[in-house]
Amino acid sequence: MSFVDLLIYLFIAGICGGIAQSLVGFERGGCLGAIVTGLIGAMLGTWIAQKMGLGEILSLQVGSKEYPVVWSVIGAALFVGVLAMLTSGRRRRRRYDNDI
Repeated sequence: MSFVDLLIYLFIAGICGGIAQSLVGFERGGCLGAIVTGLIGAMLGTWIAQKMGLGEILSLQVGSKEYPVVWSVIGAALFVGVLAMLTSGRRRRRRYDNDI
């Protein structure tokens, strides 16, 4: 895997992690957190899909590796949901929360 392939792989992981964080409504760590969430989600989602006997729905070919987009978002959403339940404390209010 070349350096450019690695950057593309991390970019896709960041987008999938960001989508999962937005679906759950729990965001921590910014861009780096989204990338880590997307990578963990890809591993978790693929593992769950294999255990359930499900195939790939959508995967992107990056160099010689494939990135499971749908399973990454599903796995990352599950991971972020569990992380949100386990994390206690104050939630930072966003600026637009007061507009309602």
